[in-house]
Amino acid sequence: MRSAQQILADSAVIAVVGASRDPGKAAHRVPLEMQRHGWRIIPVNPTVDELFGEKAYPSLADIPHPVDLVDVFRPARDAVEVVRQAVAIGAPAVWLQLGIFSDEARRIAEEAGIDYVEDRCLIIERAAGGLTRLG
Repeated sequence: MRSAQQILADSAVIAVVGASRDPGKAAHRVPLEMQRHGWRIIPVNPTVDELFGEKAYPSLADIPHPVDLVDVFRPARDAVEVVRQAVAIGAPAVWLQLGIFSDEARRIAEEAGIDYVEDRCLIIERAAGGLTRLG
């Protein structure tokens, strides 16, 4: 299994499940910050058409191209289904944001052989590793 920073270094396209249009929420600030550092952010939110200048999709299954990482901003009880969907679309890694834990989601990811991170923040790990996809 790759480290959190290795997953970020290897990923170019991040699908963000639960991406928010509310600038006051981490589910808006974190993906926007990652986008500013060069990652392509694909918002997954059934209530919006577009976020961060990208088309939003109602579910992971609706994204018409591969993603490198599925980032989850949903309650732990929803994470299990999101991880199942991530496995179904062939995503190589799943990341549950700070404060989100799920033993069942971890088990599903491990059984599918995909990388799994929980209770970590993309922008904290990006900053800690000095990672960028710019230039």
